Amino acid sequence: MFLGEAFRFSIQALKANPGRSLLTGLGMVIGTASVILVVTISLTSRDYILEQVEGVGSNIIFAYYATSGPDTAIADADYVKLADVEAMREQLSADIVAATGVMTNFDRMLIGGKQQDVKVIGTDSYYQSVRNIICSSGRFLDDSDVTLRTKVAVLTDKLAERLYGSRAAAAGQIIKLFGLQFTVIGTFHEKVETFGQSEVERDTILIPVTVLKYFTPVERIDPMYVQVRSPEQVDRVAMRVQEILEARHRPGARYHVDTLTAILNAVKNISLILSAVLIMISAITLIISGLGIMNIMLVTVTERTREIGLRLAVGAAPREILLQFLTEAIIVSLTGGSIGILMGAGIPLAITAVADVRIPISVGAIIVAFGVSCGVGLIFGLLPANRAARLDPTEALRYE
Repeated sequence: MFLGEAFRFSIQALKANPGRSLLTGLGMVIGTASVILVVTISLTSRDYILEQVEGVGSNIIFAYYATSGPDTAIADADYVKLADVEAMREQLSADIVAATGVMTNFDRMLIGGKQQDVKVIGTDSYYQSVRNIICSSGRFLDDSDVTLRTKVAVLTDKLAERLYGSRAAAAGQIIKLFGLQFTVIGTFHEKVETFGQSEVERDTILIPVTVLKYFTPVERIDPMYVQVRSPEQVDRVAMRVQEILEARHRPGARYHVDTLTAILNAVKNISLILSAVLIMISAITLIISGLGIMNIMLVTVTERTREIGLRLAVGAAPREILLQFLTEAIIVSLTGGSIGILMGAGIPLAITAVADVRIPISVGAIIVAFGVSCGVGLIFGLLPANRAARLDPTEALRYE
């Protein structure tokens, strides 16, 4: 029997019991679709989390004063200073994109008819690019604002809306901070929501750091940000930042120098483990589907014992019987797998089209799912097919 004949006989046998064939293949549909969907969910979750972490600032190093040790008194000179930020720019110019820092203070403003505390951050023009700050209206601080100590301010979007009703209406308004008048030049928000875990809060105002330092009792940059040119250089530059800070301050002063690298690596590892667990669960579904195929094929062999005996009696070789039943199992498996692949890839594509959200589809998962479908049909169809091929023709013809 040639493969074409085996395929034709298999199709005829499957058409003879369409309900059974459909239910048998349904397990493969669900299992294959599950493999693709769980990998898609895992990739989407990983990409979203990485985007949120990287959105805080790409290739970022942040440094701040920690302590002077238990036996050493704290001195104002121990804190990170504006001069330290300048030193980073000069000594690491070949390895970094920018260095910036923030100085923090608080003042009270009339908001909604009530006096409320607002956070005032002093920084410079580099802060926008390093921290991925989006300027919603107007403009951000520039070099001349910092150099000339211009009394200008940039408000968070939410603060601008609370004060003036909209972001656009805030530009050009005059606000009073520390007893001085500042002109609002723009509004901003962070590229990704940090939920108050960064220095930027809901009611935050940015002004030139050269202005704010006159309204703080101690000049203290906390934290200082350094943006490195490439991810491969982050760890090496972080060590250099540590060395520069310690060299510029008295012995015993300690500084924390941290990066997002550890967080990013942890996210990737968690995503990998989650993907492995989900794929194992999907694999179990496929194995159960394969057992279903094997069970149905064994029942089919029993029901068609007389047919098999008749074909063997008229000259069919056991190899041909084996090929026919193996082909039936593979057809059921591949058909269910193909429908499952269409469903697994179609659902994310439909969501992308409707919700305008990018959902990555893994080509590798589709290839693996298709390969597993072939393997399931072959492996779990082999036992029933071999049983059919080993039937004794005389005993098969007597079977009732």
